[in-house]
Amino acid sequence: MVGSISNTTFPANVGILALEFYSPSKFVDQAELEQFDGVSAGKYTIGLGQTKMAVCDDREDINSISLTVVQNLVEKHSISYKDIGFLEVGTESIIDKSKSVKTVLMSLFEESGNHDVEGIDTKNACYGGTASVFHAVNWIESSSWDGRLALIVAADIASYAEGPARPTGGAGAVAILIGPNAPVVLDQGVRSTHMNHLWDFYKPELASEYPTVDGHFSNTCYVRSVDACYSLFTKKFSKRYSPNPEQLIKVQDIDYAVFHAPNCKLVQKAFGRLAYNDMLQDPENEIYASVKEYAKFGHSEESYYDKALERAMMQFTKSEYQKKVLPSIYASTNVGNMYTASVWACLSSLLSSTPDEDIVNKRIGVFSYGSGSAASFFSLKVIAPIQKLRDTLQIQSRLEQRVKVTPEVFAGLLKLREETALLKDYNPVGDISTLVKGTYYLQRIDEKFRRTYGRA
Repeated sequence: MVGSISNTTFPANVGILALEFYSPSKFVDQAELEQFDGVSAGKYTIGLGQTKMAVCDDREDINSISLTVVQNLVEKHSISYKDIGFLEVGTESIIDKSKSVKTVLMSLFEESGNHDVEGIDTKNACYGGTASVFHAVNWIESSSWDGRLALIVAADIASYAEGPARPTGGAGAVAILIGPNAPVVLDQGVRSTHMNHLWDFYKPELASEYPTVDGHFSNTCYVRSVDACYSLFTKKFSKRYSPNPEQLIKVQDIDYAVFHAPNCKLVQKAFGRLAYNDMLQDPENEIYASVKEYAKFGHSEESYYDKALERAMMQFTKSEYQKKVLPSIYASTNVGNMYTASVWACLSSLLSSTPDEDIVNKRIGVFSYGSGSAASFFSLKVIAPIQKLRDTLQIQSRLEQRVKVTPEVFAGLLKLREETALLKDYNPVGDISTLVKGTYYLQRIDEKFRRTYGRA
C-alpha cells in the first residue's frame, strides 16, 4: 500500500523570493522594421502586437546574459552564494553540445567556496525555464532539501533568418530565487501538463542559431495546449481549493493571467480561448449569450481555425484582458520573444507594475508553452507585499534607457552573429560602450573555443 505525505511535511509557502530581469541594451523599432521589410504598416505592431525588439551583437551569448542576470540578482538582494544549494538553467540557446551554462555560472561561486550545488541545464524550446522552476520546488519539498535556496535562470537569444518570422525575435533573461516563506507562492497540487510529439518549431541545424519553424502550425499547437492544460487545471484547482469541487473555476475567478508570449497578439487569443473553454462547460449561462453560437464547434479541429470564433472570444474578453493580462506583457511588447524567459518576464512585468493594494492576496494563472511540445498551466498567489521586487525590477524605466538601432544596423548585427557563431581564436568586435553597467560580455574565444568574459 502506498502511503501519503501530509502537506504539513512541506516547508511553508514555497515560492518566489526574488526576481531579476535582463534584456540587451540595444533595440530595433518594429514600425521602422515594417518599412525596412516592405510590409504593410501595422503588420508587426498591430498584427503581432510588438513595438520594439531587443538586439544582440557578438558580445552577448547565453553565458553572458545568464551571468549578468544572476550576479545582478545576488547584488540587488544581498544574497550569499553559500546560501544557494540548487541552480538550474532553462535555455535552448546552446553554444556547446556538452558543457552546460550552469557550469559557467559556477564561476560566480568560486569566491564563496560553494561547489555543493545541484541542478543542470534543461532544454525543450521555450519550456525549459518552467521545468527548472518545477524542479527547484520539487527539490525544496523533498527529502533532498538541505535548507538552502534554489536559483533558476530562464534565458535565451531568439533570432530568425530573413522572412516572416524575423520580427518575432528578441532576447532576455530572468533569474528566479525560490525558497520557503516567499511572498509569491506556488499553489500545490494543481499544476497541469500536456506533452506531445510535434514538429512546429525545432533547431536541427546545430551550426545555426535559427530554427526551422511553421508559424501558423505552431500557433495552433500553442492554443491546443492551452485547451488541454487549462481544462485539467480547472478540475485540479476546483477539487483542491473550491468549496464546491463540482463547480469548476472560470476566468472570472483568476485575478491575473500570465502567458508565454511568442508574440503579444497570440497571448490575447489565448486568453480568449480560456473563456471559450469556460463557455463549453456552461453554454446556457446567460453571460455567454453574445458568443453562445460558437459553442457548436466544441474542441473540434475547426475551432482552431475559425477566425470568427477567434475574433468573437477576443472581443468577449477584451475588458478582462486589459485588466488581467495587459500589465504582464510590457516587457514582451518592447523586447520580443525571449523563449524560456518569456513567461517569467511576463510575470516580472506584472509584479513590477502592480501596487500592493492590487496584487496582495490575488491569484495569478500561468501558462507556459514550449514547441515540440511541452506545456503547463499552474497558479501563484501573492500572500505578502512585494515592494522589494518592484524596487529592484523597474522594468519600464530600464527598458526606456536602451539604445535604438536602425533596421539596417539590426540586420547587420544578425549577419555578424551568423558569420562568427562557429569561430575560434576570435576577438568580438561589438561596441561595449553601449552596455549597461553590470553587464557581462564576451571578451574572447581562444584557439580551443574557450570563452572568457568581462563585466561592464
